[in-house]
Amino acid sequence: MTTSTPSGPRARTRRTARLAATAALVLAVGGGLAACGSGSSGAQAKAPDVTVPNAATTQAARQPDPLRAAEPTRVVIASAGVDASPVLRLGLDEKQELEVPPVDKAELAGWYTGSVTPGEKGASVIVAHYDTAEGPALLRDVKKMHVGDAIEVGRKDGSTAVFRIRETQQVDKTDFPTNKVYGKTDRPELRLITCGGPIKNGHRSANIIFYADLVKVK
Repeated sequence: MTTSTPSGPRARTRRTARLAATAALVLAVGGGLAACGSGSSGAQAKAPDVTVPNAATTQAARQPDPLRAAEPTRVVIASAGVDASPVLRLGLDEKQELEVPPVDKAELAGWYTGSVTPGEKGASVIVAHYDTAEGPALLRDVKKMHVGDAIEVGRKDGSTAVFRIRETQQVDKTDFPTNKVYGKTDRPELRLITCGGPIKNGHRSANIIFYADLVKVK
């Protein structure tokens, strides 16, 4: 099922709000995930340090038409053993940094409400933990994810947006590619962000980013 992107005053208001939220995030330090890892400078990691190799392929030549707005309800990543529902709504914290799922919900993913919903035109942003102070979390098997793997996102309208990973990137949090992740795109795309690398000052020192293209709607 594919439909056109909505128009009219309500849609314009929603897009304006998202642009404002994204602009605020771009101004935040790094724009990535700061609050992930053990959360304590003296704590020991309860999961092994993880590194995902940088890799990329070309964009999908053809894509389904963009979908109407519908919030995500489920995330399925077969290669990493992920099947999580519901999907949390995330915004910006008091430091104007991207929120992450709370520790007691580390087995769930979150959708950044300042981005488009998955399947709409633009970059939709989903966040999940690799680990927390309590131990391994939803993306504990993130290193099993590769270019070409599928990320399926169930939506509130009953459809499922299927994305194919086009690029994997691991970067130090101080070098987070804010514009690349949150910048404008004329295609329906997905960004899945988690943390990795060694723990420094109580938190994972790197972000792992998956860039994915919409390839199918079920």
